[in-house]
Amino acid sequence: MIDFKKFEKYSKPGPRYTSYPTAPEFTEEFSQDDLIDIFAKQDSSRNLSLYLHLPFCRSACYFCGCNVIFTSKEDKKVRYLEYVQKELKLLEKYVDTSRKVTQMHFGGGTPTYFSPEQLDEVISMIKRSFPNFSSDAELSCEVDPRYFTKEHMDVLKKGGFNRLSFGVQDLNEEVQKTIHRIQPYETTQNVMNIAREAGIKSINIDLIYGLPHQNRETFNETLHKILELDADRFAVFNYAHVPWLMKTMRKFDETTFAPPSEKLLILKDTIDFFTSNGYKMVGMDHFAKENDELFKAIEKRELHRNFQGYTTKGGADLIGIGVTSIGDGVNYYAQNYKDLKQYEEALDSGKLPTFKGYKLSADDQLRQFVIMELMSNFSLNIKRVEEKFHIDFFEYFKEDVDALDEFIEAELMTLDKEFIKVNPTGAMLIRNICMPFDAYLKKIPESKRRFSKTI
Repeated sequence: MIDFKKFEKYSKPGPRYTSYPTAPEFTEEFSQDDLIDIFAKQDSSRNLSLYLHLPFCRSACYFCGCNVIFTSKEDKKVRYLEYVQKELKLLEKYVDTSRKVTQMHFGGGTPTYFSPEQLDEVISMIKRSFPNFSSDAELSCEVDPRYFTKEHMDVLKKGGFNRLSFGVQDLNEEVQKTIHRIQPYETTQNVMNIAREAGIKSINIDLIYGLPHQNRETFNETLHKILELDADRFAVFNYAHVPWLMKTMRKFDETTFAPPSEKLLILKDTIDFFTSNGYKMVGMDHFAKENDELFKAIEKRELHRNFQGYTTKGGADLIGIGVTSIGDGVNYYAQNYKDLKQYEEALDSGKLPTFKGYKLSADDQLRQFVIMELMSNFSLNIKRVEEKFHIDFFEYFKEDVDALDEFIEAELMTLDKEFIKVNPTGAMLIRNICMPFDAYLKKIPESKRRFSKTI
């Protein structure tokens, strides 16, 4: 039996590494002109990935760390789509929109809080601006089962969507009441049936561990019940408690949180449960059936990580559309305004709504590759890094490699001249293992790091 108590020391603030450099490093010195210049120089043979942020929710889920806008007013949604149309028209001006689109994702907020007619409208708008979708493009949408009907499904199916992700989080009634998200099992079961009847063959369910009032027993009950739905993938996220950023999180009584050692036990239980029921662990927090593309990508060492999580569609430039959305490419990140008024004002003045961004240096790109390989595959081919970036790995990363000693001594990973290999226990602490390679994190005292805790 692993003594998880001794790993509590690793419960410290750290990035989730959906990007490197991480979002706190983005700067407002990066402007619309920088992005336009990047678009003009992009390789037209590279594929495109599109992300649309649909920010509205009917009410707050207290655990949520997303950029959302709460409203019950229909005119706000109508107005928002008008501005998305303006942004698409500007993108047509600066981006080669004839490039092949291999991925599109609708996130939020609650995308299905928009009516079926509105979703149909926005899908049509995007496809008019970006007409060259590949025949095997991955089109996915985040779904709140409380706001999803057969009419929504019909529209998404017509639009070519082939993946859905249902937010569930937890099935325990006390937990649901505390997080302000009452969602009976039957509600999720109903939308699963709607999706399966429509022929959707890739369905993901999101769960969160570390929420108030959760413990090993209650979460185990959720796992057993949710397995009956036979989803193709499960994403089981560690709750990110950031009350200094999200006011709704201040409603939680922090004494109701499980301690780090129990959270690790919940994660271990989850890994054991899914792997004994036909799923394989993929990256830090995903589980997929053995015939799923994500698992096949791991075997081929082709798994990638971006702001949408893990994907098989690497090698594409991501275009962010909508308020607060983030785009990226080979050497940059660009984020739209988070404030809806500023987003609208930029578009009204004929400008892309670029709020901030970052141009990656050669060192950034090297460290990005190392961190994303570890986050995706729990291993790193050192010789491959040396050949790709023309460096001596152990000389370049001497201090970083030295900092890995504690993880080696704790038997969480191994290191030799050719590989870094993280074992299953170390995979639960992969964020910590990546942190020594983060050049920016080293400059910030641990007491001033404004990230959620790694455990």
